Amino acid sequence: MTHYDLVIIGTGSGNTIVNRRFADWKVAIVERGTFGGTCLNVGCIPTKMFVHAADVAATPSVSSRFGIDEELLGVRWTDVRDRIFGRIDPIAAGGSEYRHHNPDNANVTVYDGTGSFTGAKELTVDNNDGSTSVFSADRFVLASGSRPVIPPIPGLEETGFHTSNTIMRLEQLPARLAIIGSGFVAAEFAHVFASFGVDVTIIARSKTLLRHEDAELAEQYTQIAQQKYDVRLNRETIRVTRRDDNSIELKMLHPDGAEELVVDELLVAVGRVPNSDLLNLDAAGVEVDHEGRIVVDKYQQTNVDGIYALGDVTSPHQLKHVANHEARVVKHNLLNPDDRIASDHRFIPHAVFSSPQIASVGLTEEQAKERGIRYVAAVQRYADIAYGWAMEDTTGFAKVIADAETGQLIGCHIIGPQAPTVIQPVIQAMSFGLDAYAMAREQYWIHPAMPEVLENALLKLELHPKG
Repeated sequence: MTHYDLVIIGTGSGNTIVNRRFADWKVAIVERGTFGGTCLNVGCIPTKMFVHAADVAATPSVSSRFGIDEELLGVRWTDVRDRIFGRIDPIAAGGSEYRHHNPDNANVTVYDGTGSFTGAKELTVDNNDGSTSVFSADRFVLASGSRPVIPPIPGLEETGFHTSNTIMRLEQLPARLAIIGSGFVAAEFAHVFASFGVDVTIIARSKTLLRHEDAELAEQYTQIAQQKYDVRLNRETIRVTRRDDNSIELKMLHPDGAEELVVDELLVAVGRVPNSDLLNLDAAGVEVDHEGRIVVDKYQQTNVDGIYALGDVTSPHQLKHVANHEARVVKHNLLNPDDRIASDHRFIPHAVFSSPQIASVGLTEEQAKERGIRYVAAVQRYADIAYGWAMEDTTGFAKVIADAETGQLIGCHIIGPQAPTVIQPVIQAMSFGLDAYAMAREQYWIHPAMPEVLENALLKLELHPKG
């Protein structure tokens, strides 16, 4: 049996670990799908490229408020799609080519297939060419990611549907699109397809969209979305059927009864599940939690010595910047077993590239209350800052939350233009311990730039100079 020093399962963030510092290690990399993982191929990068195109397409719908009359003449969907994947697909192919054939990887063997444990530190790979490989290793990194959840809706499989893995490669724009789900994937694709002229319906089981955000922000987004799309809240989809004309019929239940909806395409976006169930972890003795995520310690090591895990397969955050951070930690700990470092998951930000954009870091008000934290909070509207006047923004706001005793920022939530960029100073302040009072008063804020929405929110906090 072939034996390796290190085996990495997954070529998303896991693929960033092996560099020239591992030149004297015998390494195997296992990938069941496309090189580059979720972010490159079906996640962050292509979706944001579509979002930017959607932002451009949506400009005429709001230009009249500035005294400018614009018209959207058309969307060349295949040109939009092919521009994006014409750039991404070669990167994925290049990553595979590099690992397979570049002389820098003479010590690396790539297995194109699905790997699962068949013993303690023994892996069997069902290769995509039909063959089987079995090998062992001293160390493993489990970075196999996650996949879309497919809900058990009667008729769904027979009817056919799209997930975030496939919706971006449609051959043509549908006239009508239904999206089952109320999270960030649903919000982003609703913006993309509606901006391209598609009649979008969002079907949510909850009473608000983006319900995991701060409640005030989620309510605001839901109200805005209801003006842009056909939003069906408190709905349970009970059956999906393909009609004779090839359209799709959805049957739903709501508090007042039942209803039907007919569309041309269906996107299922109800969440993601870790790929841990594909690894046969019981054979290796690796522990998972009640949601199937691999349990790791602060060093990203599982309960089995020498087996590490990172990214979506272990993290509830399911964010590329988290996976990248954890990959750097794992790389260091593999190379420096006697001087390991810990992951820092204190202040993990996230963003939703919807319309409007959303960004968040730290605790929501609801979480602060649940934890019994004595806090102060303040809200500043975009409409009340100079650049907000320039943008005619009437719906955006920034909320900051600070510990009432120390003045340390414990949360920030923004809905509005460029929210993922505007929030970055707060992430930095939280990470390096800068209190809200000092942040607001002891630096220059460019006037009249958008970050003034943060400055004014911070100034509204009821804090004395020492917190």
